[in-house]
Amino acid sequence: MMRADQHLTTRTLTRRTLTRRTLTGVGLAAAAALAATTVAATPAPASAETSAQQAIVWSQEFDGGAGSAPDPSVWNLETGGGGWGNGELQNYTNSRSNSALDGNGNLVITAKREGDGSYTSARLTTQDKYTAQYGRVEARIQIPRGQGIWPAFWMLGADLPTNAWPSAGEIDIMENVGFEPHRVHGTVHGPGYSGGEGLTSTWQHPQGWSIADDFHTFAVDWAPGSITWSVDGQVYHQVTPASTGGDPWVFDKPFFIILNVAVGGAWPGYPDGSTPLPQQMKVDYVRVYQ
Repeated sequence: MMRADQHLTTRTLTRRTLTRRTLTGVGLAAAAALAATTVAATPAPASAETSAQQAIVWSQEFDGGAGSAPDPSVWNLETGGGGWGNGELQNYTNSRSNSALDGNGNLVITAKREGDGSYTSARLTTQDKYTAQYGRVEARIQIPRGQGIWPAFWMLGADLPTNAWPSAGEIDIMENVGFEPHRVHGTVHGPGYSGGEGLTSTWQHPQGWSIADDFHTFAVDWAPGSITWSVDGQVYHQVTPASTGGDPWVFDKPFFIILNVAVGGAWPGYPDGSTPLPQQMKVDYVRVYQ
């Protein structure tokens, strides 16, 4: 999500040094401009279908009882505020009011405004618990909506924090910023192509409708030397080592998975009177096929 963790531990890095859209050396204007940037990449086919020979090798189906926690053997609930390097407003918590199963087969991440005017939300990672390398990584998600709301489904290199960002690599499978209700972004970041220089493209709803109106399937098909993005099977972006302009390709190794909803920040802007709160991101499943 072009973002990083807040605390310097074996599981997290300082947000200011590991942010996907770190403003140091980029500037607020460049960060804002990134939302409209599309980087040309290797041409991709018009559609992507999971191969009949591929099988699910890992999944989270979120079938537990209403109000229960996401499986702690799989998911870390990261906590804290401080802006996360992007000027974000939310404090991430481990409260069931911000992350819980709904009893209908969904994980629900809730971003809300508290009585004191502060914002809370949740950020879940599989760091040190599960990593993927190659195959299709996909999730069926109904994203939240509203100015200043920033949902994401993404991955970071599992060699963090030993290998610092952006050298560790980042694969953003889906990001949406609320002022673009009909559009999502897919991006990679690595050494020489991070922050405002990330290799990115966008998918737009074919009818121009709000993506938050329904569930959609966001995926990358990931192979040695290539990553291809799709929404509901329609390919819109592909990167290969040729896309990096000679900079290192850092995506042939394990990555861990992240789901979160941020509030505010330099890229999405901030909630205003038009922003309905609370907002929920509903995740039907996360699956890896090989």
